[in-house]
Amino acid sequence: MSSRIPPLLEPYLALPPEASLVLLTSVLGASTNWLVLRFLHSALSEVSSGVSPEDEPKVLLVSFMLDLAFWRENARRLGLDLDKLAAKKRFVFVDGLSGLFLSKQQKASPAKGGNVTLSNSGLESVSEAIHNDAKTLRHSQGTTKIMLIVDQLDLLLAAGGDAVNAVGLGDLLLGLREEVHCTIVSLSADLPLVSNPQTPLEANHAAFLISTAHQADFTMSLRLLDTGTARDVSGVVRVTVGDRATEEDEDIQRKIEEKELLYFVGGDGGVKVFERGQ
Repeated sequence: MSSRIPPLLEPYLALPPEASLVLLTSVLGASTNWLVLRFLHSALSEVSSGVSPEDEPKVLLVSFMLDLAFWRENARRLGLDLDKLAAKKRFVFVDGLSGLFLSKQQKASPAKGGNVTLSNSGLESVSEAIHNDAKTLRHSQGTTKIMLIVDQLDLLLAAGGDAVNAVGLGDLLLGLREEVHCTIVSLSADLPLVSNPQTPLEANHAAFLISTAHQADFTMSLRLLDTGTARDVSGVVRVTVGDRATEEDEDIQRKIEEKELLYFVGGDGGVKVFERGQ
C-alpha cells in the first residue's frame, strides 16, 4: 500500500473552512496529480462514527486533463473505491476531457454512479453542468460540506479560443464557489505561460493565474529542484498564505504555516514529504 497522507501535509489537506479557495500550481515535470489525490483521500476516507450524512464531506471532481480511469486506479492505491463512493452519493466526477477532446473511438465507456461528461467547452455550458452536479450532490443528503476540485481549469483558455478569456473564466470560478463549501483548483504555472506574455493565450493565462492566486486563502506550488534532478527527490512544494487570508481570514492564518518542503513520488504512487536535511 502506498503512502496515503504524509504527516507534514496533514494540516494543509484537512477540509478548509467555508468559502475557502486553495490554489495548486504545477510546472512541466512537477504535476499536482498526487496532491489532488491526497485531497481526495483526506475528504473521502472513513469518517468518525456517529457523523450524520449531511456532515460527511462530499467531493465533486472536475478534470480537464485526465479521465475517470486514471483517478479511479490511483485512488484505489490509496484505499478509496470511487465507484462505491459515487453510489453512496459522496463523490461525483465530471469528465472535461473525453467529450471535449477525444474522438468517438477514443472515448471511454460511460462512467458509473451518475458521473457526467462535458460535451461543450463554452463557459456557460460548463458552468451549468457543474452547477447542476453540485446541486444534485448537495440535495442528495442535504449536505453542505461539498469540496469542489477543478483540475487544470486553465485548459479551457486554450480550448475555448477567442470565446474564453481570463475575466470569463474568473467569473465561472466565482460562480462555482458559491455552490460549494470550499474549492481546490489546479493551474499550470510554467514560465512561458506567465513570464513576459506575448500572445493573447499567454496574457489570459497569466492574468487568470495571478487573479486566482490573489483570491486564494493559500497556495501550494510544485516545482522541480533548482539544482536539477535527484534520485530521491521529485520536486519542491511551497506553501504560501494568500493576501485574502492574511487580511480577512484569521482562522486559516493560524492553521497554515508557510514553508517549503521536498517530496518524492515513488513508482507505486506512494509519496514521501520531508524537510531539507532530513
